[in-house]
Amino acid sequence: MKTYIRRRDKNTELVVVYGGWGTDENVFAPLCNDEFDFILFYNYSADEALVIPETKKYDKITLIAWSLGVWAAEYLAPRINIIPDLTIAVNGTPIPADDHYGIPLSVFETALDNITEENIERFYLRMFGSIKKIEVNTDIVFQRTLKSLNDELRWLYNRIMEQKEPGFRWDYAVSGEKDNIFAACNQISYWNKTENTKHIILPLSHFFFYKWRSFADFIKFVEESPFHAKGTINDKQS
Repeated sequence: MKTYIRRRDKNTELVVVYGGWGTDENVFAPLCNDEFDFILFYNYSADEALVIPETKKYDKITLIAWSLGVWAAEYLAPRINIIPDLTIAVNGTPIPADDHYGIPLSVFETALDNITEENIERFYLRMFGSIKKIEVNTDIVFQRTLKSLNDELRWLYNRIMEQKEPGFRWDYAVSGEKDNIFAACNQISYWNKTENTKHIILPLSHFFFYKWRSFADFIKFVEESPFHAKGTINDKQS
C-alpha cells in the first residue's frame, strides 16, 4: 500500500482519505489546501511499508473513503492508529463485490481478466459520466500502469472474498444516483439497513469531488445537507 502525506505545523485538523481502485495522489491532491493536514492511502497491493505519520494532536479528524476505499477503510482501520471523529463513505459500501449491496460479483470477476487500455478508457467514462467531464478533469485522471491496476484489483478481490462481517462506524454515506460503477440502488439497499448512518443522495456520477474547491468544503456540505429517512428512495436531493 502507498501513502501520501501533506502536513503543516499550524494545522489542527486532519483529513484521511482511502482512495478507490486505481487511484493515485494526483486524483485528490487538488482538493488539499493549507487548512488541514492530509493523508491518502491508495494502491493497496503495492509492496511498500505502511507509513503512519508521527502522532499529532488534532481538534478534528475526518475519514473519507471513496468507492472500493470504503471496504479498504474497514479492512485496514485495525492496523492504523488513527481514530476519526467523523466518517464519510462515498459511492461505495463495505460489501463491494455483491449482487445486492455492491458491484455484481460477475462484473467484478470479469474485470479481473479484462484490464486493457480500451477498457480503462471505458472505466473513465463510467466514472465521470461523460466525455466532456473527462476532458475537463484530465489533470486528475490517475496515471498507473496496466500491471499495477491488474495487481491491485486482484489483491482487492482476494481480500474481499476473505472479509468478515462489516463493523466500521460510518456517520454519513454519500451516493450518486447516476453512479455507473456502484449502482445507486445497491448503495441505497445497503445503507437502508445501516441504522446509524445518515444517507445523502446526489444527482451525480461515481466521481464527483471536483464539484468542491477542497475537502474542507465537501465536509461542510455533507454536515449541512439533509439526509434521507431509511427506506426512502424517491425523495432524492436535486
